[in-house]
Amino acid sequence: MKRLTVTLAVMWLFIGLVAAGQRGQLQAIDVSCTSASRVSLTFVAGPLNYHGVNPLVSCTLPRPSM
Repeated sequence: MKRLTVTLAVMWLFIGLVAAGQRGQLQAIDVSCTSASRVSLTFVAGPLNYHGVNPLVSCTLPRPSM
């Protein structure tokens, strides 16, 4: 049972990686909260990407106080 679960999890994440690549999110990754979150959510969403899930993220990091 554990082996099946691990296999399904790896397949799920692989499909998410393929979806992120097809959306062009892996070509020019800039280091920002929004782009990193979008790629991560697409990766984790896996096959749901092909059923209309389009994770859009907008985030703002807090600025340090002076």
